[in-house]
Order: sequence, then C-alpha cells, then structure tokens
Amino acid sequence: EYPLHRHVSGFTSSLKPSSAEAFLPTSVDVANSLRRPHQKPAILRKISAAQQLSASEVVTHLGQTVVLASGTLSVLLHCEAVGNPKPTISWAKNGEEVKYDERMLLQPDDSLQILAPVEADVGFYSCNASSALGSDSVSIAVTLAGKPLIKATRTTVINTESPAVTVDIGSTVKTIQRANVTITCQVAGVPEAEVTWFKNKVQLSSVHHLHDGLLLIANVSLSDQGLYSCKAANLRGEVTESSQLFVLEPPQPLPYLEDLTAVLSRAGTGTRSVLTSPSGTKMTVSPGSSALIGCAVDGHPTPNITWLYSGKPLSLHHHLLAAGQILQIFNISDAPDGEFSCLAQNEAGSLTQKTSLAIQEYQWSVDKLMACSASCGHKGVQLPQLRCLLDGAEVNISHCKDKPKPALQRIACNRRDCPSRFV
Repeated sequence: EYPLHRHVSGFTSSLKPSSAEAFLPTSVDVANSLRRPHQKPAILRKISAAQQLSASEVVTHLGQTVVLASGTLSVLLHCEAVGNPKPTISWAKNGEEVKYDERMLLQPDDSLQILAPVEADVGFYSCNASSALGSDSVSIAVTLAGKPLIKATRTTVINTESPAVTVDIGSTVKTIQRANVTITCQVAGVPEAEVTWFKNKVQLSSVHHLHDGLLLIANVSLSDQGLYSCKAANLRGEVTESSQLFVLEPPQPLPYLEDLTAVLSRAGTGTRSVLTSPSGTKMTVSPGSSALIGCAVDGHPTPNITWLYSGKPLSLHHHLLAAGQILQIFNISDAPDGEFSCLAQNEAGSLTQKTSLAIQEYQWSVDKLMACSASCGHKGVQLPQLRCLLDGAEVNISHCKDKPKPALQRIACNRRDCPSRFV
C-alpha cells in the first residue's frame, strides 16, 4: 500500500489518458453545432495533454486521468458543452452531486476546481450537460499513485423494451430476453491496471466479447443471469466491483395447470373446473355448487396474480390455492352471471386472462303428457306432465318451487269410437 498524506505537497502532478478514451465520441465541431436551430447537449472531449500552469496547479479536460502527487495545490477540471438551448452544467463525484465549499469551487465557465486536494477527493468526477432536448455526461478520474480505482454506479436499471442497454459496473440490471447488455468498467490507476472479468466468480474467456473495460452479453437469455465482476489489478493492489444481471420474461399463458388437476381430484365429483385464457373461456355450473378457476401463466420473475370479478376485487366467498393460481368459489348461486379475470404481473409486463360462469337454472317442463283418461270415445283427455329439470335432467320438484308454473291445457285423446257392447 502507498503512504497516505492528508495534504499532498512537494511533487508535481501527472496526467494519463483514460483507459476508456478509445470509446469516446470524436470532438464536436462547435461552429457547426451552434448554427443548428435545435441541438441536444454534447460535451467536448479533448485528448490533448493537460496544461500544467505550474508545478502545483493542473488544468485538464474530460476523458483523461489526473494522478495527484505531493505538492498539487489545485486541480481544474474543465468541461465544455454545446447545444441549443444552452445546456446546464452540473458535477457529480462517484455518482453523487458535488457539494461546493471553500475547497470545491464551481468556476464561472462551469469548470470544477479542487483546492488543496486530499485523499478523500480521489474518485471519478462526471460533468453532466442537460437541457430539455436531452443530456450528455463524461467522466474524469482523479487518483493517487497506488491500487486502481473503478468507476462504480449504485443504481438499478430495468429494461423492458430496448434491444440494448449499457450500464456502469456496480449497477443492478433487469432486462428482457434477447437484449444486448453492455457493462462498462472504467479503471484508473498508476501503474496501469489489468482488467479481468468474472461471472459467478469464474473467470470469463475472450469469447464473451471482452474489450478494454467493456463486457458485452449479446442476445441475453435466462442462462446469462448471474453476478458479473470486474477486477482491476496492478503492482500496488487490486479492486473488484460487481453487477447483478436479472433476466426478465413477461407473463405468458400456459395450456395447462398441473396443480388444478391435483386440487380437482381432492375436491370431489361435484366441483367443476375451468382455465382462464386471454380470449376468454366459459363454463356452466349448477346453482349452489363449487368451482375451481385456474390461471395458468409463466414468467420470470414469477408473476403476482390478482383475481377480479367483473373488473372489481372479489367479494364472494372464496379461497386462493397454489400460490394464487387457483381460485376456489363456494356456493355459486351467490354470484350472478359475470366474468372472472386474473391479472398476472411482474417487472417485465402484465397479462389478463378471463372466464365467464353461467349458472344453470331450474326449469319447469311440460314436454311429456300423462296417460289418456279414456281408452276410446270422445271424453278422453291428457294433462301435461309437470317436471323440474336442470340441464335437461329431471330433479326433485322442490327445486322449482320458486319458479312460476306454466299453464296446463287438457288435450283430447283416443278420439275413436269404442267397440259395440252386446247384452
């Protein structure tokens, strides 16, 4: 480890190009930019060496690395940006807004000046240019000679639409499948550091698209999920930062639900079952019976399921089974005809599936006639036979007692002469 001093004094400061400099955009032509009526903010990247005004004062531009040595009394980080409207400049250190004080000064030209730098000032400084049209950001590393620094960002990025996403190491990434994920590991250090990548603590080979601080995970699938680590090492020491990658899959309908079959076998023969679907299904049930409604969905992470009746939260007597995938309803006669739906949600999206229940009604039937009251002659009549039916099957007549009885009309029958009688 290198010796640490509260104030650095006695030596000059040196400046090194950033390891990520090769990936920075080319310089912006200021004159052409200003002629455009509207332009997104763009920060000028300058590759030239820092202008060292004296042995104790360093002036540098973004995209470079400042290595502090004892004797550095001032570091001026210069940031130029173009855009129309004129962008607003702000500074952040290691992802947090810089708090200006008597040592940390914001100059009129938006440069950041650090007076009497100390060890606590070491880190990555980002200049952020923003306007109503967008934003741009570039970093510069301020470090001491010693073990490397890694620019890490503590944030969570959720990508549910874009085909590509780029994050700094230290971030948590949640993305849909088939997206391209780039993790950047910006390193500063003197001596220069060597970067090594790991997945779940196993070193990655070159086939994983490693390139000078960048890791590209192309066409992401569930097998790519895991902990990705960037290790920077030089002769003075090493440091490691990690990012967790989660792969998202929106809820999708399944053609079957194994748990529903198991629950149905325990519920008995009087219980009907149905699966919901995005287009809707239907099931007819007997009054007073029970029903099982399944919501067969899959997704990653496992979707949360919410059940609704006619678009509103359930107020019927019910149980939720199989982690909410099965809705059991008791005494169907308490529910008027309506639509049951399950809403499956996770961070990647949502899916609604539905089914309609139709309650069978007890009905009077007069489709059969009683036997004729006479076998011949002109006085024979038949009365309709009054029966109570449910789904075409005859049930106890008491089930129809609340139903109005149909009018019964006598029908003449056996209207033929009876045979003559001889005394």
